[in-house]
Amino acid sequence: MGLARCVIALALAATSSVVMAQGWAPQKNVEIVAGSAPGGSNDKTARMLERLFLQDKLVPTSMTVVNKAGGGGSIAYTYVAQKAGDPHFLGVTGGSLMSNQIIGSSTLSVADFTPIASLVQDYAVFAVNAASPYKTGKDLADLLRKDPRSLNLGFANAFGSTRHMAAGLLIKALGGNPRDLKPVVFKGSAEAITALLGGHLEYVVIGAVNSVPHLAAGRMRVVAVAAPKRLSGPLANVPTWREQGIDLVHGSWRGIFAPKGLTPAQVAFWEGALRKVSQTPEWKADLEKNYWTEDFVSGAALKKMLDQEYAETKAVLVDLGLAK
Repeated sequence: MGLARCVIALALAATSSVVMAQGWAPQKNVEIVAGSAPGGSNDKTARMLERLFLQDKLVPTSMTVVNKAGGGGSIAYTYVAQKAGDPHFLGVTGGSLMSNQIIGSSTLSVADFTPIASLVQDYAVFAVNAASPYKTGKDLADLLRKDPRSLNLGFANAFGSTRHMAAGLLIKALGGNPRDLKPVVFKGSAEAITALLGGHLEYVVIGAVNSVPHLAAGRMRVVAVAAPKRLSGPLANVPTWREQGIDLVHGSWRGIFAPKGLTPAQVAFWEGALRKVSQTPEWKADLEKNYWTEDFVSGAALKKMLDQEYAETKAVLVDLGLAK
């Protein structure tokens, strides 16, 4: 009888441990780390998450957005990577983690983190000055096909950025050599747009949200979007590259990685919380406001996506002459 009670007690203890593990939740302030200054795309994502996590009581503790701008995101990535084993740090992550590693500007890789989920795609748009002779994407493509170096291209914020890659992929789709681009790198999209409007560039590759105020004011013309289908709002009349006969789809994925060494229960908590946020009307409204496309991926599908992204990123960077 005593042995039976002992077995039952051990079984109950084991069950209790499982329940506790499954019920993990943050114990202290959570930092959401953004590799951009306030107002940047990563910062916007971080602040959207903070607001909805707290508003919907998905996180029982306080939260803070921490901006670690610079180094093409590597400063923020390094900060999060240094918190190994601590689930109270989340990093807004994107393709720059991979491109930084491939180019050699950082030693960090996906293996240095715990990927939680990919959240959105931020598709690139190609824009010209409203006074430009290029009325359509096809007009721009025709000249790029003949002589890519005759047109100054502007983008942010580093060689090998997702916008640089989108431009390289366009040249490749046109049958040219991506190394023949004539790129000018700016610290931010706002500076690239200022140069475009000042007549110092022929075209820019930027995020859709950056183009809308200038499009509405009649200062800019968006000639193509590198999305699988048309975007909404003021961009609804802008055709995709595919609609104009050019096979180009390229965006900047954005997701959440945690430090390396999290337990399955901790991963499950954050994945569940992010999934709940992604299903809220407020999140969907924010995506629409920023012209981002919902793309929630987690678990095994996320690993497959990241492997594919790495291979595609490396291929483009090799074509651009930035990697071997």
